[in-house]
Amino acid sequence: MHAEIGVIGGSGFYSFLDDVEEVEVSTPYGPPSDPISIGTLPAGHRGAGRRVAFLPRHGRDHRFPPHKIPYRANLWALRSVGVRQVVAPSAVGSLTPAYGPGTLAIPGQVVDRTSGREQTYYDDGAVHVSFSDPYCPVGRQTTLESAQAAGWQPVDGGTLVVIEGPRFSTRAESRWFAAQGWTLVGMTGHPEAVLARELALCYIPACLVTDLDAGVEEGSGVTHEEVLRVFSENVDRLRDLVGEVVAALPSERSCPCPHTLDGLKLPIDLP
Repeated sequence: MHAEIGVIGGSGFYSFLDDVEEVEVSTPYGPPSDPISIGTLPAGHRGAGRRVAFLPRHGRDHRFPPHKIPYRANLWALRSVGVRQVVAPSAVGSLTPAYGPGTLAIPGQVVDRTSGREQTYYDDGAVHVSFSDPYCPVGRQTTLESAQAAGWQPVDGGTLVVIEGPRFSTRAESRWFAAQGWTLVGMTGHPEAVLARELALCYIPACLVTDLDAGVEEGSGVTHEEVLRVFSENVDRLRDLVGEVVAALPSERSCPCPHTLDGLKLPIDLP
């Protein structure tokens, strides 16, 4: 059971693979969110036969809130089955009226405003991994080109600020985030990206805007029901896009990501 490309997603992504088998993975950090589903892109797809590992970020029954997701176990488990490139679709809020619900954004930067999350594999010794550019440049470009070909008008760049959750932001917080020049707000993009970096994986975000955050406009503010509604309206299209991205990703990595740990020891005992 082996796959070089992983997808960490949510509801609506179970049906985009054929010949699926589930793999139970034990990790030093406990079990991942769920067993890993490994399958192939379906016949008729331009990437037909390409093997993909899918892991539901919150668990298939959505039992893990953002601050309780076993992030370290999830990334470790994916790498242990051969994954080297991770596509990570997620729902986010917008911090600017220019990006309304339904917008697809491929951010270039991330800001961590979480607290208390385990966010490194290097628990012993002073090891410092470069994170100035948190996302795979080849993966980002592949996603942008795939989205444009599929009829999206994706936003190229911007900054995703990740909050602890599970509550949404106050108006004051939202306006403060926007005043910093940050454009998107989410709850799961960190520590996923940095853990992927510490494992020398490519990490590729695909952010679907589901709402205008509390400080962008007056009104009742974002609600749970609103987020679910907009995501469900767009999930089929987003799932199709992820399939196109997976098909288009290069089989040989020429990006800087494989060299992240050059001169450093991989933090866990994996090939």
